[in-house]
Amino acid sequence: MSYTTLLLEKKEADGVGIIRLNRPEVRNAINVVMRQELLQVITELDADEAVRAVILTGGDTVFAAGADIGAMVQQTALEQFDRVSLWNVTCRMEQSKKPMIAAVAGFCLGGGCELAMGCDVRIAAAGAQFGQPEINLGIIPGGGGTVRLARLVGLGKAKELVLTGRLITAEEALRINLVNRVVPDDRLMEEAMEMARWMTRHSPVALGVAKYAVQNAVDANLQTGRAIENACFSLVFASEDRIEGMRAFLEKRKPQYKGK
Repeated sequence: MSYTTLLLEKKEADGVGIIRLNRPEVRNAINVVMRQELLQVITELDADEAVRAVILTGGDTVFAAGADIGAMVQQTALEQFDRVSLWNVTCRMEQSKKPMIAAVAGFCLGGGCELAMGCDVRIAAAGAQFGQPEINLGIIPGGGGTVRLARLVGLGKAKELVLTGRLITAEEALRINLVNRVVPDDRLMEEAMEMARWMTRHSPVALGVAKYAVQNAVDANLQTGRAIENACFSLVFASEDRIEGMRAFLEKRKPQYKGK
């Protein structure tokens, strides 16, 4: 499938799919077409057994500077309510059975920050900047910025960022747990690929079930979380990969997973 706002590359030897936001003329501003295409590309990669992990990036100079304000300025409240929202996209990312890594360079603001937070792991270039500056436009975050941000960085810091609209450096983002790792600018994609390879060496079945367990147990009480984990732990015992992984361990060889 071809896309107009995205570039898709599949590194089949590594089992990695790379989605690149591709609206450089507007610093990868997120419009309705991009949101629709992100939903499509995630579905495409989910169905591709050769892809075991996904990297989302905006390139070397910018991740995404936010929503396309020019396209939003005349929209009504009802049009906003009925839109294909960034919430749809980020929830679909969380529901994907493939681990998703955000590789962030440059501005990662507003909807861009919300898109990165929809990924499982975030790696930032040293020169990246993060923020939820919607308050500067008389609006508020609408794609998860008031919800996921608080869960990642805590209530007080999330309120500070949302209510001031200020930008923070990659190092501050690391300190407050908004990103997992900060790397030199010229090593961003190399580091993202290395992390993706650490994931793709494992069983696709176990990866998908593990992601599901963590994603769904995080907001549950202890008893419910335990039930989710126990059900998921038991479920992987139905897979061929589980048998292969245990046999390979006992035979002191590298496992050959098939995703079954």
